[in-house]
Amino acid sequence: MSARTRLSRELIIRTAADLLDRADGREVTLAQVADALGVRTPSLYNHIDGQDDLHRGVAIFAVRELGARIAHAAIGKTGDAAVLAIGHAYRQFARERPGLYRASLRAPGPDQQDLIAASGAILAVLRLVLDVYGLAEADQVHAIRGLRSLLHGFVSLELAGGFGLPVDLDQSFHRLLQTFLDGLRRERARADGAA
Repeated sequence: MSARTRLSRELIIRTAADLLDRADGREVTLAQVADALGVRTPSLYNHIDGQDDLHRGVAIFAVRELGARIAHAAIGKTGDAAVLAIGHAYRQFARERPGLYRASLRAPGPDQQDLIAASGAILAVLRLVLDVYGLAEADQVHAIRGLRSLLHGFVSLELAGGFGLPVDLDQSFHRLLQTFLDGLRRERARADGAA
């Protein structure tokens, strides 16, 4: 950190996020952040209330970044095109920011209003995108959980090197999303038939 750079909570969290992406799944400590910033660890305590506060700050940063990417991917698209774009944006985020991606997975506690708001912004985009399928509210929640689960499952296996067969991963991912979309369309047709 240069003498002119002012230490701030935002700078500390961004630095921790960058370190996390290079940490191969290990925790990033305040001492590592201080070292990366060229300051002594006690200097961080003017902005961060300890390791747990750092984790919370990074989680909020991660969810906001993921949310921004998802929202940007969905702009100007509806239906299948929007879901596909969101899926690809999610995967790209996980590949580019693996540590930050892992930090985004933590469910917010009831007292973590900033994390709840960041997660809520993602849910709002997903609900808007899924509205076109005409799902009942509970079915929409199931669809969001299903989409999140299939995206997380695929990218987690990919990040862990879990796909060894010499078949195109991009095509596998696209087919997985298409299967999910086929299920949404079948659910909508079933609901329309029952009405």
